[in-house]
Amino acid sequence: MAEKTPHQNVTFPLPQAEVTDTGHGYLATPPSGSGPGVIVIQEWWGLTDHIKEVTDRLAAAGFVALAPDLYGGWITHDGEEAGELMSKLPAEEGARQLAGATDFLLAHDDVTSRTVGAIGFCMGGGFVLALAAQQGEKVSAAVPFYGVGQAVPETYTGVTASIQGHYATQDEMYPESEARRQEAQIREESDAEVEFFYYEAGHAFHNDENLIGTYDPEKAKLAWERSVDFLRKKVR
Repeated sequence: MAEKTPHQNVTFPLPQAEVTDTGHGYLATPPSGSGPGVIVIQEWWGLTDHIKEVTDRLAAAGFVALAPDLYGGWITHDGEEAGELMSKLPAEEGARQLAGATDFLLAHDDVTSRTVGAIGFCMGGGFVLALAAQQGEKVSAAVPFYGVGQAVPETYTGVTASIQGHYATQDEMYPESEARRQEAQIREESDAEVEFFYYEAGHAFHNDENLIGTYDPEKAKLAWERSVDFLRKKVR
């Protein structure tokens, strides 16, 4: 059953619209107290313990990491409920919240970079690509993990960020053939530096909560190491 997340610890202003004027999320800072900014975008489960842990791991790696709460405080571990929560989040509203999160990080005293990076999983992977398309030069690095959902862009002409994709060859939600078509489209339409990695694994192979039974610790470790190295090189 859906429940409230315990992980909100920061608010930030959003671009004006009729829905709400304030965004919420979880912010983690590195031991040094400052670093480049990275946005972490949730899966369809919400701002769960797993997403908090990912954000904390990025902070431990030297980033100021912010996970916006796109569901307004709700999380679930039930697939049917997750699908319902995702269906109630218009792509435009998610993009608005991420725009607010981007501006919040770029103005934050602890953020040392002039741009932000973004990493997201499942639904969040789709929003990573949307954020890169919509925010232009504010985003220097985009890391989608098996990105699906309502926010996957129709076009990538606005993308200037470097993109590192992590996709699965046994993904039943987003087949490898679709991922390869997406990779080719990004290369054709954008000015981005693009690299996609494909893993012999299933959808959500990085999620150690293993809610759909596809977690692969070896592939997750490799993808994570590649992602952190990429963000370190690209977010300036």
